[in-house]
Amino acid sequence: MMKECVFSGMRPTGRLHLGHLAGALSNWLKLQEEFECYYCIVDWHALMSEYMNSSAIKGYCKEILLDWLAVGLDPNKAVIFQQSHVCGHAELHLALSMIAPLGRLERNPIYKEQLENMADKDLQTYGFLGYPVLMAADILLYKATKVPVGEDQSIHLEIAKELARRFNSVFREVFPEPEMLLTPTPRVPGIDGRKMSKSYNNALFISEDLNDMWDKVRTMMTDPARMKRTDPGEPEKCPVWELHKVFTLDEDKRAELAHGCRTAGIGCIDCKKVLMDWIKVKLEPIQERRRYFETHGLEMMDILREGAKKASEVASKTMDEVKSAVGFILL
Repeated sequence: MMKECVFSGMRPTGRLHLGHLAGALSNWLKLQEEFECYYCIVDWHALMSEYMNSSAIKGYCKEILLDWLAVGLDPNKAVIFQQSHVCGHAELHLALSMIAPLGRLERNPIYKEQLENMADKDLQTYGFLGYPVLMAADILLYKATKVPVGEDQSIHLEIAKELARRFNSVFREVFPEPEMLLTPTPRVPGIDGRKMSKSYNNALFISEDLNDMWDKVRTMMTDPARMKRTDPGEPEKCPVWELHKVFTLDEDKRAELAHGCRTAGIGCIDCKKVLMDWIKVKLEPIQERRRYFETHGLEMMDILREGAKKASEVASKTMDEVKSAVGFILL
């Protein structure tokens, strides 16, 4: 039986952090064992907000690929490639933009929210408005039936389904409507308690020197009620505890830490040391594999080259169907 197809991607706009590791990447590792997976570094998407600083995108593409391979994404199990290496993404985006309702894009609440959050950038462009159209092209190009996304991206996936439906109605049926594969993403706070994000300058990075990471963890905010070492605390009000839920896999140890916090039996630094020990257990083998790939640059390029070849074969067949449906002459 043919495996169902999964597509997902990441924008190369910065280094990947522990939130990516605990969320999307952990999920991708499981999916590559079950589905036909296409994992894409979506560099065209990076231009959406970074077109004034496009020279950094190349370096971030390399960083993302290193992290993907280091955590265990396997080019023998999934197609790993870069979006700009497969021309079908831009081509299908153009075709879909011809039928994308302008009002639907302008009403997109994510569009409005991001305009406000990134007010320091000039984002009054079609590229920014049409982000969901390019995302739809990414998915539909491989006729993906499953798309792992967080809840914050569910609106974009709904637009992709609408565009598939509209194309099939206006021309003829080519695309399946992709279904959301909701990613079980744990809450991973940054060192200031907010959601971990490179934009907030509060992230712990997968590739970060572990001594530097400890300096950050050591100064993390905790339960504000613990003003002194002798004050009892409440773990559920503490960002450090949220990280323990993700990385401290020993349930007995977590129970011990929670009791120690509530009774002031342990101090916050002691709790953070335990957390850092568990983070090291997770990251040390990942960082060792990352160093291997850093010294094997040609091997990385071979992975991208082979991934682009496999992806292009599928994309080319889809684009022939699209052009035929539209009524273009095929050579």
